[in-house]
Amino acid sequence: MNQNKIKRVPVTVGDVVVGNGEVVVQSMTNTDTADIQKTVEQIYQLWQSGSQLVRITVDKEAAAAAVPEIIDRLGAAGCNVPVIGDFHYNGHDLLTKYPNCAKKLAKYRINPGNVGFGRKKDEQFAQIIAIAIANKKPVRIGANWGSFDQKLLAKMMDENNNSEHPLTNDKLMENALIESALSSAKQAQALGLAADKIIISCKVSTVQALVSIYQILANSCSYPLHLGLTEAGMGSKGIVASTAALSILLQQNIGDTIRISLTPEPGQSRTQEVIVAQELLQSMGLKSFAPMVTACPGCGRTTSEFFQELAKKTTNHIRDNMPEWRLKHPGVEDMSVAVMGCIVNGPGESKHADIGISLPGTGETPTSPVFTQGKKSHTLRGENIADEFLTILDDFVASNYN
Repeated sequence: MNQNKIKRVPVTVGDVVVGNGEVVVQSMTNTDTADIQKTVEQIYQLWQSGSQLVRITVDKEAAAAAVPEIIDRLGAAGCNVPVIGDFHYNGHDLLTKYPNCAKKLAKYRINPGNVGFGRKKDEQFAQIIAIAIANKKPVRIGANWGSFDQKLLAKMMDENNNSEHPLTNDKLMENALIESALSSAKQAQALGLAADKIIISCKVSTVQALVSIYQILANSCSYPLHLGLTEAGMGSKGIVASTAALSILLQQNIGDTIRISLTPEPGQSRTQEVIVAQELLQSMGLKSFAPMVTACPGCGRTTSEFFQELAKKTTNHIRDNMPEWRLKHPGVEDMSVAVMGCIVNGPGESKHADIGISLPGTGETPTSPVFTQGKKSHTLRGENIADEFLTILDDFVASNYN
């Protein structure tokens, strides 16, 4: 198994360091960046949910012009999350015409497949790199199989056709994506951009291809690697596919920043992608973001839905309070909570947690013991068990995480 022996080069993005062994959660807005108010609100929500980096689309002059005010408003609201500009096709023009945009952004993301075409490609790439150097900004060189460097791909296809042992189309695509990213990184360094200002990504939308590509990247370069299954999809499909790919790579110590590219359900908050990324890292024991709630799935012993409702209410209560708890109660993110539905595993799971409740199953005595740090501390009865448990939870946080 690849253990990622190559030492990564730390890259500072705003006040966040990537490549130093700690995996960083990134997200992206889906607002029109020219709409300053909506973009500020969404960035703030993503930051409050725990996103450590937020990327925005900078695709037109109105968007580039809006960037400085967006970042100033966030700062005035106490939100210091680094904001990354995502540029395609016209990044060289926008960064040149709007120097304050170039200055305010914490990082630029460019795609070697569409930074420019024909003879203009190298010129426009060099223009962006020069601006990054002048502003001391890092650059993510993000290749994507949906937007190949066509000249490079054509060259590699010709070479493959003339080879005695030609590669499959899929393997050729993987190699072309890797070559596109790494050759662009080398070009950026040749233009004067330091290695500690470069982050690499090669995104595809299938699990096995992503794993293969990043295993090769991890052994081929020392740049920090940004992980993500591009166009992962909606709902459980997007969550499962992203988790399947990223968990393999993270287990092999591959990856420095991650993004879960979920298609939001209609009306669903954009913060879902941040929550999934956090839960992935926390479930793997790599990083803690918020208390984890252990809850049983239910069976014939738990015909009442009350334990399900309490588990959901407890999870939402923790999530709603984390922005404040994170500031006032350091260490609370490591707290474990259990909401169990019957006597079979309920008391045992509750004792293992920092705080837990074992609700009565079907036919059991209608009492709910609460355990704190392995010992029974309360016995709840009646109609207000949920509210009483959340009060006990709040008191436990205030008493144990000062």
